[in-house]
Amino acid sequence: MSYLVLARKYRPRNFAEMVGQNHVVQALSNALTTQRLHHAYLFTGTRGVGKTTVSRILAKSLNCQGVDGQGGITATPCGVCQACMDIDAGRFVDYTELDAASNRGVDEVQALLEQAVYKPVQGRFKVFMIDEVHMLTNTAFNAMLKTLEEPPDYLKFVLATTDPQKVPVTVLSRCLQFNLRPMAPETIREHLTEVLGHESVNAEPQALRLLARAARGSMRDALSLTDQAIAFGAGALSEATVRTMLGSVDRGYVFRLIEALALGDGRSVVETVDTLRLNGLNAASTLEEMAAVLQRMAVMQTVGGTAATGEDDSDTESADMARLAALMPADETQLLYSICLHGRGELGLAPDEYAALTMVLLRLLAFKPAQGDVAVRPAPTAEKKSLNDAQVGANQPPAVPPSAVKAAAAPAASALVSPKSDEIYSPTGAAPPGHILPVRVVQPWEEASDELDEVDLALDEKMPVVAIAAQPKAVDHRVVGVPVRQQSQSQADAEASAQAVPVLLPTEEGDFWHGTVQALIEAQAIGAMVRELALQSQLVARDEGQWLLRVERESLNQAGSRDRLTAALKDAGFDVALVVEVGRVTDSPGRRNARASAERQQAAEQLIYATPLVQKLMNDFGAKVVPGTIRPL
Repeated sequence: MSYLVLARKYRPRNFAEMVGQNHVVQALSNALTTQRLHHAYLFTGTRGVGKTTVSRILAKSLNCQGVDGQGGITATPCGVCQACMDIDAGRFVDYTELDAASNRGVDEVQALLEQAVYKPVQGRFKVFMIDEVHMLTNTAFNAMLKTLEEPPDYLKFVLATTDPQKVPVTVLSRCLQFNLRPMAPETIREHLTEVLGHESVNAEPQALRLLARAARGSMRDALSLTDQAIAFGAGALSEATVRTMLGSVDRGYVFRLIEALALGDGRSVVETVDTLRLNGLNAASTLEEMAAVLQRMAVMQTVGGTAATGEDDSDTESADMARLAALMPADETQLLYSICLHGRGELGLAPDEYAALTMVLLRLLAFKPAQGDVAVRPAPTAEKKSLNDAQVGANQPPAVPPSAVKAAAAPAASALVSPKSDEIYSPTGAAPPGHILPVRVVQPWEEASDELDEVDLALDEKMPVVAIAAQPKAVDHRVVGVPVRQQSQSQADAEASAQAVPVLLPTEEGDFWHGTVQALIEAQAIGAMVRELALQSQLVARDEGQWLLRVERESLNQAGSRDRLTAALKDAGFDVALVVEVGRVTDSPGRRNARASAERQQAAEQLIYATPLVQKLMNDFGAKVVPGTIRPL
């Protein structure tokens, strides 16, 4: 006796047996009951969700003759009349299925349409079902447009496709479109439980969950995998045999990895990956299972409980997920989920997928806030280490606690103090209430002369000043660790803000050189490296026939650039020789331009902050101006 596979044996024969497509079943049932029938239907969806099955049930509903042979159009076909049995057996003469994947030309479509002129032989309606309709050629689509739009009263079209984007809009506009959705794992699991009950096959609940997840929304795939699992397990379904057949990673390894990452235990992460390598478990499958677990953890952290995750309380994994959800902070869960998703694309780029898996998992530890000097950080709520810790040494004093850092950030007791001055200047001018102004900090290792301090005071006399007590000259080499979740501005942003107004010591020669360089640039006499040399240089002295320029970078002092700048000056009426030296620059056209740009930026920011509407939004709703979004016109 031949064996009939489960996918065909348990194929739905009426709308009541359809699973997971209630939105389609309800629409078609109501249309059949009220006799509001369209002449063309388009069913879309991924593989194995029931497109062809719905088409056959619809054909039976249109042609059902009832048990007594007196039936009419119905939403509940009897299944026992001659029309219903012939459609199920595939021999009903008035129901024609065309596979467009292998019959995609205009000749095949014309041969099908030639049958449309003849009335039904056995049934009430002729039904033309075209599967994978998107495979038809443009000529074939054009050939069927007229008949599809105005078919005879006895003709119904049913089209099915997995890729509706490839179907011309002229066809879409002539059809009622129904999208059959992928089925939820729990829906598939419940149906598999019912099917295996009819088949008298013992199955563990966790084995069915594995099969339901592996089906990825397709009921046909789920039944085919179940057939394979029954054969693999010799008539029984256990979690171990199903996991071995699917090649999926035991979630015990996944839980171990997530727990190690939550605790910052890098050694356990590496050892677990080595175990996966020894057992031959797939790295991509590991990341996929981790992403699924992290998604459920994130829902638990947000909503709480297991009901919101789509799983019932009988799932033995729910307790482990709830424990991990309480162990890992919500922001780290989101970060690790993103790392797992993007890490799957990196596995193929590495020569060893397990080495790539290790790097993907250790990436969380690289961004994880931590405490202490160890390479692997054990506490999930620890503080972020500074990159300078390696240079300070093992004997450095302990880091300042977060409470001290918060107190240091208060406007009344400014956090950092320059050892060369008793005042700190804000580079941004006025700011809204509650906004901490960025400040320029002179580091202990910087050498700053009294002359440079006087220049800073002269330049910043119009800027708001925060006065604080003078600090002793002793240098504190401690590096303060700022918690990641409390850090409002990175070190790079602070340095960029501190340099908004460049140091400038105007000179008479600088006025002349700035005007000369600007004239050369406007005349497009210089460009590229020559323009950079002119902008970044300071005119130190002008002797008869020779000018002395000073630059800070040796890379600007190139013979070719000097010669082209000399030629440009000669064309402008200055027949001189240029001598370029390397040294400290305090007045250059570039610095003057940067200062002018910074002043315009400060004026624009002060104008925005002084606007009554902006102040009202800040005071009433706590609004903030996003840094970097204000640009002067």
